[in-house]
Amino acid sequence: MNRSFVSSFRFILIVVGIVACFASVFGRLFYLQVIDQEKLSRIVESNRKTFQVINARRGDIVDSRGELLATTTEVYQIGVDPHAIKEEDYEKASALAAILRVPESEIREKFDTRMREVNGPDGPELRDIHWHKLADNVTRDALMRIRELDIRAVYGNPQYLRVYPSTSLAAHTVGFINKEESAVSGVERWLDFYLRGQDGWSEAERDGRRRELVQFQTREVQPRPGLNVELTLDMVIQHFAEEQVQEIVKAYQPKGVTIIVSEPTTGYLLALANYPSFNPNVFWKSPSEALRNRAVSDVYEPGSTFKIVAAAAALEEHLVRPQDELDCSLATVEYKGRPLSLPKDSHPLGKISMEEVVVKSSNRGAALLGMRLGEERLYKYARAFGYGEKTGLGMGAESRGLLAEPSRWDGLTISRLPMGHAIGATPLQVHMAMATVANRGVLMQPQVVRRLFDEHGETAVSFDPVARRRVISSDTAYTLSGMLAKVCAPGGTAREAAIPGYEAAGKTGTTQKIVNGRYSSSHHIGSFSGFFPASSPALVITVVVDEPQLNGVGYGGKVAAPAFSALAEKCASYLGIQPGEEKQMLALSER
Repeated sequence: MNRSFVSSFRFILIVVGIVACFASVFGRLFYLQVIDQEKLSRIVESNRKTFQVINARRGDIVDSRGELLATTTEVYQIGVDPHAIKEEDYEKASALAAILRVPESEIREKFDTRMREVNGPDGPELRDIHWHKLADNVTRDALMRIRELDIRAVYGNPQYLRVYPSTSLAAHTVGFINKEESAVSGVERWLDFYLRGQDGWSEAERDGRRRELVQFQTREVQPRPGLNVELTLDMVIQHFAEEQVQEIVKAYQPKGVTIIVSEPTTGYLLALANYPSFNPNVFWKSPSEALRNRAVSDVYEPGSTFKIVAAAAALEEHLVRPQDELDCSLATVEYKGRPLSLPKDSHPLGKISMEEVVVKSSNRGAALLGMRLGEERLYKYARAFGYGEKTGLGMGAESRGLLAEPSRWDGLTISRLPMGHAIGATPLQVHMAMATVANRGVLMQPQVVRRLFDEHGETAVSFDPVARRRVISSDTAYTLSGMLAKVCAPGGTAREAAIPGYEAAGKTGTTQKIVNGRYSSSHHIGSFSGFFPASSPALVITVVVDEPQLNGVGYGGKVAAPAFSALAEKCASYLGIQPGEEKQMLALSER
């Protein structure tokens, strides 16, 4: 008879093994449910709940006639949920890669990557991946073709792409958005708060198959689109200005060019063109130098265009009359009890009237006017005309220029400043100083924005003309305008600025650039700033040409004045500007 039995040792071993297995299971459950409960609950909650930002549409930028300069188009960001990929979807990876224009190997890698390690509060944690980005800026047509592949795990989220339909036209004024969707320059940056709008968001729960459970949707806030911006620029005039820039570049291959056009009575800029320029759609293809707005950032010695300050101040203070003579044959004069050398003129002038000092652009005559004014009054009027301070345009990166206080002047400044040396100015400062004369003595704040409006066309914010201060009386401005009209007439220094059928007024400027600490005889900046019609100004135009390449000196009357004339003629025809009372203006300064 056989008797089966189990030894006590084997029995105990089996019991201990079974107890150990149950103990380890219960221990693990205790650890997960009690000790590590908070961490695991957080991971589950993060995988179950979703928070999605709903981007707001950025507002448009248009010109004064409603032409689009910057707009936002809807595109899609395509991604995949690798946990929802099916076996048959791998066969469609090649077609998906072709539509998205990305390597197939990259597509397959993201199909297979389902977990990632992240830094949690208690150290590294593994999280499920439910969204792998495959491509950005995908068009709606491409999205439709992707849907035809019937890969349910691949879907698109709408996003916005900034587009500049006019490419480089008015690029420095409009500015651009970089690849990180940050506003970098121009109106885009200045008014970014209003343009970008307010993003919305939604929070919801999803099931194990990543399907949204509507009954558990906690909250949804709709985005608020950004406001649209209407500029003061007129794209037709902007186009005219940029055509003239290209003509100058073609003729003289300069280092830089700036042209500004504005209304003297409002301060509204109708055109602002710079060379070199850039295409904001592909801004990264242009050198950083091309992105700079030279009109407000570049500082140069304005030269003879500054002489209107000394002339206007002397007339305003009743220190001189237009017919009073000044002896420009003198090389040295006594000033405050000591001899002071005067700057040279391009050719001997002898004794000439104060009016001829302006018309013939006498350096010595301007110096004599400055000395009659004295340091304090000359400085006061220079500041009053806007030199040494920002114009208030508001587009950022604007220089205030260089204008030292009288206490810091050396012995020659009183005779050099009146002719536009010993001072640094931006093209816009020179432009607004001339606009002050055209506006009968009132300095306006330059503006490039007319209003902000919503998607219904209703005005939210209006930018009305702003008068900063009265600089000189209307009588003084009118008298000076008569002198500046003769500058553009036969016998003046800006004969080539004359406009057929109109009376123009303005002033040339030619300065030597400082190279290696000394004034260079081969590096010049030629400029012209003026307005028309002289008796009833409608437009102010400034042209600045940096280092024109030609045989001889790049005089403003040669390289800048013709561009003023050509541009003014086109603008007059386009805007229907009528000629002013020419004979009355020409005779005014002779009284």
